[in-house]
Amino acid sequence: MDDWIDYYDSTHTIYVSKLHRDLHFQIIARDIIGYISSPEATVLDYACGEALSASQVASACGKLILAEPAPGVRGRLIARFAPNTKIRVRSLDDVRKMQDQSIDLVVMNSVAQYMTPEELDAALLTIRRLLTPSGKLVLGDILQPNVGMFRDVTALLSFGLRHGFLKDALIGLISTALSDYRQLRSRIGLQRYSEDEITARLKAAGFAVQRAHTNIGHNRWRMTFIARPPMIR
Repeated sequence: MDDWIDYYDSTHTIYVSKLHRDLHFQIIARDIIGYISSPEATVLDYACGEALSASQVASACGKLILAEPAPGVRGRLIARFAPNTKIRVRSLDDVRKMQDQSIDLVVMNSVAQYMTPEELDAALLTIRRLLTPSGKLVLGDILQPNVGMFRDVTALLSFGLRHGFLKDALIGLISTALSDYRQLRSRIGLQRYSEDEITARLKAAGFAVQRAHTNIGHNRWRMTFIARPPMIR
């Protein structure tokens, strides 16, 4: 995951325009809010990225913890959300030291593809320890083995067409093909999991699992899973 952390800590071109970037975070915030069960809930966004719309999420819960591994991104988060007393910014090391059963909702969206399977398994065990008995993990944007880059391209173009940045999306795809992202993706690759594989990993970490009807964000070709501590009978 370290190479991807370095990439996202650099000046990258993953978003084709400011509108694309802003809409991306607004839609994710909307979808996260849909999983918040109580206005008093403590929510952890695991490897949150720039989280530009985190204020919207914070307004729907009691406390929002933004956990981010990239130090440069983390510094921007601290500066951006310093006035908001409901938002706290933490490193992933900080998360591993947090109190047991202290989190009501954990969201890990568009993160698993950048982790090794061993890193994902370790993160799931940490999250399982942190969740309250009635809490849940939302594991989103899981890439499927049989769905290639073509679907990501069509999803972006459809998103751009719907929201008025199709030209930027086309230009951005050309730029991405020549960028460090494309080279890094070709060299390291992205982790992909079938529904059965990700379900097995979640169960091995101590979760009861179900697949969500829709994915977080705009890419319908990727999967989201809802995982909870098993009910004690």
